[in-house]
Amino acid sequence: MSTQTKHADSKKWISFGTLVLGAGTIYKLGCLKDAFYVPMQEFMGLTHTQIGVAMSVAGLVSTFGFLVSIYLTDRISKKIMIPSALLGIGLLGIGLSTFPPYWLFLVINCLLAVCADMLYWPTMLKAVRLLGTEEEQGRMFGILEAGRGLIDTIIAFGALGVFALMGSDKNALKAAILFYSAVPMIIGIIAYFMLEPDEIKTVNASGEQVGRNKAALENVVKALKNKNIWLVSFNVFAVYCVYCGLTYFIPFLKDIYAMPAVLVGAYGIINQYALKMLGGPVGGYLTDKVFHSATKFLRIVFMITGAALAVFAFLPHGHMNVYFGMVMTLSIGACVFSMRAIFFAPMDEIDVPREITGSAMSLGAFIGYLPGAFLYSVYGSVLDSHPGMEGYRIVFLMMAVFAAAGFFLSSYILTVIAKCKTQSAAE
Repeated sequence: MSTQTKHADSKKWISFGTLVLGAGTIYKLGCLKDAFYVPMQEFMGLTHTQIGVAMSVAGLVSTFGFLVSIYLTDRISKKIMIPSALLGIGLLGIGLSTFPPYWLFLVINCLLAVCADMLYWPTMLKAVRLLGTEEEQGRMFGILEAGRGLIDTIIAFGALGVFALMGSDKNALKAAILFYSAVPMIIGIIAYFMLEPDEIKTVNASGEQVGRNKAALENVVKALKNKNIWLVSFNVFAVYCVYCGLTYFIPFLKDIYAMPAVLVGAYGIINQYALKMLGGPVGGYLTDKVFHSATKFLRIVFMITGAALAVFAFLPHGHMNVYFGMVMTLSIGACVFSMRAIFFAPMDEIDVPREITGSAMSLGAFIGYLPGAFLYSVYGSVLDSHPGMEGYRIVFLMMAVFAAAGFFLSSYILTVIAKCKTQSAAE
């Protein structure tokens, strides 16, 4: 390997590491409730309803933010977008640490969603795709998922440590929020110096010189007209529909298996952190080294997951050991996390042009993450209207149907990929 190649490789992995650091911290303030739900109620005077409304409104902003990002990610360089998003998160966190009135709390939560979902996430996905070759896509996205899970865990425990050391009172919560604010700001400064600027093309397909705005709008139109981007996006949608159902494994084990409180805590940690850190590298490795195709990997795991959920729905759970229930649900969760880690990797495999990667990833994020805006309500209403095992059985079967849809869609995508390769060989 030449010195020049080594230098380029080092720059690639430094950039990638910077993106992982940001990905692991960008959502901590927007998801403050995950670690500090009770202190938020006690010291910020927030009710369950107020916290719920704030999350719902922020979710709505995120959905439209992904739409806007279809234009922005190919218009503005990541060297500007990513540091701006991280610094913006930090500044908003400082505002949050003042324990503002509720209307301002709502505004801050919406702006946190803008920074995370409109500015950072699609830009980061674009950057990761462009850093890796076609053969590295599974690995890159797999390591990204595992790395951000690790950083997420470290930062969360760091904030909890600050809260505990400061006395677990009102000032301790302020200190924890400021900790959550300082980390992304530091990473934002690092990102500005470590990330290379994007080469934003101002020449259209006809070779004419055009302005950045027109070039970005042309990329948006190209992305919207590209059938392959829509196929990959709906495959992400299918994965996310199954992923949303994992939330209900904990109440299922508690209600049906009477899982003890101590096991609930241990299960939650494994489900939230361990599976993310395990599923990412395993999914990435199998994609690149065994299947040599992200879509083939997704198809196989969709089939396994769908079959496991369909069988699981009809098992006699009332007569089974709690540890069996834990192993089965964690196994299904591991499959889903391995898919979630690499579900954007097929963008390269299906020949989405690299010059419209920003628009492609933004459209994929908008469609793919859309189930998060409505499916929790659907699953929840099923459980409320069908108490006990009947409700869980319906939810598991719905998840199995979404997995089946993903299997058939992945199969179709593979035929499209084969057709693309045949046409390329003939040219």
